[in-house]
Amino acid sequence: METKTSSRFAELSLDEAPVINVAPPGPKSQELLDYQSKHESSAVSYPKGMPMAIKRGKGATIEDVDGNVYIDFFGGAGVMAVGHAHPDVLAAAHEQIDQSTHTLDIPTDARREMVSVLNDILPKELSRVFFGGPTGSDAVEQAIKLAKYNTGRHEVIAFHGAYHGMTGTALALTTDASHREGMGPLTPGVRFIPYDYSYRSPFGGPEDETDLRAADYLEMVLSDSHSGFAKPAAVILESVQGEGGTIIPSPRFLKRVREITKEHGVLLICDEIQAGLGRTGKMFAFEHAGTDCVPDIITMSKALGGLGFPISAIAYREELNTWPAGATIGTFRGNMVAFAAGAAAIRFMKDNDVPGYAAELGGKMLAELKKLESETKIVGEARGIGLMFGIEIVRDRKTKEPAADLTKKIRKYAHQRGVMIEAGGHHGNVARLLPPLIITEELAMKGVEIIRQVIKDVEKEM
Repeated sequence: METKTSSRFAELSLDEAPVINVAPPGPKSQELLDYQSKHESSAVSYPKGMPMAIKRGKGATIEDVDGNVYIDFFGGAGVMAVGHAHPDVLAAAHEQIDQSTHTLDIPTDARREMVSVLNDILPKELSRVFFGGPTGSDAVEQAIKLAKYNTGRHEVIAFHGAYHGMTGTALALTTDASHREGMGPLTPGVRFIPYDYSYRSPFGGPEDETDLRAADYLEMVLSDSHSGFAKPAAVILESVQGEGGTIIPSPRFLKRVREITKEHGVLLICDEIQAGLGRTGKMFAFEHAGTDCVPDIITMSKALGGLGFPISAIAYREELNTWPAGATIGTFRGNMVAFAAGAAAIRFMKDNDVPGYAAELGGKMLAELKKLESETKIVGEARGIGLMFGIEIVRDRKTKEPAADLTKKIRKYAHQRGVMIEAGGHHGNVARLLPPLIITEELAMKGVEIIRQVIKDVEKEM
């Protein structure tokens, strides 16, 4: 039975989904796909895995130009936290666009409102906010600059499986070889260490000890004068790794990392760009580790813009607020429409306890997805936190051999049956689900059942 909150969210999505009138891509979609292929860059990626052209989105549903309606388990890579075309957010954006749209960092009522709602949800320790360029990569760049400026040090420690963005330093902090190949030397001074990836423990030991061993490794490289690591300006980690395969660290790993960085006088940056703003069942993912785990700096973007309006920000401790005026700038650091839309979205999330709803519904969805571990031979692990899921697809459960080809087929079949998902992970073998946080229980469970059947059908074809 659906909760009252879920029933109230029903009006935000299209009435019926999924509806597949013509096998995607339909003729209208194909025409637009062909035009894109002819005129846009070969780097375009998402239409290759989900061939379609979009007409409109509403809530947790998307309609393509051929009239097919999909359940959106992708959510614009985590951008659409309150769903597509949310009426409160649209109203705020429409009102703002007639007043002002670009003011650099000169104050406005919209800017003040955004800062105010962020102050309401951020831990009191993170009292300062800075808005950089329009993307998550910009937030990462600013966080690293702030850490280097305050410490006078230039090295940074990141983790295996990290995705922090595609610009200079953000890319240097990202481990995916497909993004780095052919780029030559990137920002110097970046070092990588193991993350708490228990399913594929880099230490070869018991899965339930991976978190402590990973934390011990950080302790070692910072303590051992022969580790080859210089004392870094910062340690940066995703509170939940997204593109790396929805890797969910244990609370004790996050707590221990916070303790170690404090002990060694190293700043801790938590990247909350995908996992933050309600996604994991708390407003910020690092909060799962408790109140004593507040980092020194966090990065935000994606859902921060309400409906995909470009915006990014960092929040940080008062003692780090040492930049002189103009020390770090950017033309597009004052998107008034994004401020208005984002503030409206965060108010809605807070007023309706959307993080709590995500935690409750996510638990129900994960219970169903977990059944696949025993129902099939190709699901190595189904994992999730809030409404952020990863299904690790393997050739064999015992050997854990990654099966990227099967994962691509699962994404393809799911799309053909009306559910949009994405693939990621260290080996491209993790089916990733990031539905809007206002998805109803009915739509969520319908989508889960379609995915379960798709995975079983893919297994039969092996």
